[in-house]
Amino acid sequence: MSTSVLSAERENNAVVARLADYLEMTKPRIVVLELIVAGLAACLAMPRGLDVATVLHALFATALVAASASIANGWWERDSDARMPRTADRPLPAGRVSNFEALTLSALTVLAGLAWLAWKVNFLTAALGLSSWVVYVLIYTPLKKRTPLNTTVGAVAGAIPALMGWTATGAPLNLTAYALAGVLFVWQFPHFMAIAWLYRRDYALGGHRMLSVVDPTGIRCGAMAVVGALVLIPVSLIPAVLPTGGSPLVFLVWAFCLGTIQYALAVRFALLRDENSARLLLRGTLIYLPAWMTMLLMVTL
Repeated sequence: MSTSVLSAERENNAVVARLADYLEMTKPRIVVLELIVAGLAACLAMPRGLDVATVLHALFATALVAASASIANGWWERDSDARMPRTADRPLPAGRVSNFEALTLSALTVLAGLAWLAWKVNFLTAALGLSSWVVYVLIYTPLKKRTPLNTTVGAVAGAIPALMGWTATGAPLNLTAYALAGVLFVWQFPHFMAIAWLYRRDYALGGHRMLSVVDPTGIRCGAMAVVGALVLIPVSLIPAVLPTGGSPLVFLVWAFCLGTIQYALAVRFALLRDENSARLLLRGTLIYLPAWMTMLLMVTL
């Protein structure tokens, strides 16, 4: 093989590796979750006569805004990430991507996403996208080093994509929309308490003031998971009493059973406070959300 061919192959590999690093900084799993939530909200807001093209524009722009927020968060926390074994090999702390690259990519994606929302969707959805970015990047991220209340602020940012998907259809915000956002808000407490306990040593090394760090006994962390799971039950039942169509009784039973199981897992975690119970709760929350959303969609369509 000639030297020129080898050189071209190395250049291609370098480009692919750099693009892979850029993609990793966007935290694709979080972006995908936000898109699923936004898409579901759009379907619930306009179960018949949905403007698919507009929703696709909204999802594309939402992905850009979410990706930008993750990149900015990674840039802000690059020094902390370098001290944590779980995150030390990420592109920024590992030095594979420069600070300038990260900031430029974050700025370009958020500007493009917001402009696209304003142009192709509507100004309200764009405003919600901006508020989500501001809450996550400028409030939640710095609060992680200062107070355990960062989880509450982060939950606000995590609930906004539901409102973005709803407003993208042009439908006015109503109780169903707020109930969907409320479920996403409350669901994050048992979910993140499980994560905070599993990675409490990493968070401590990174200087993050998570509840599992400031209270190493895990009592407060477990209590927060239990309270969140308990509050989630009545909030998740709200769509059953609203005119969403389908069979409200089926949805009510389904949502109540899901919530009760998750509550039991949260109580088990609060009592045992070990890694097995935390992992079981984490898996339970990951099953709960799509199961609840799927049933809500089925009884609505």
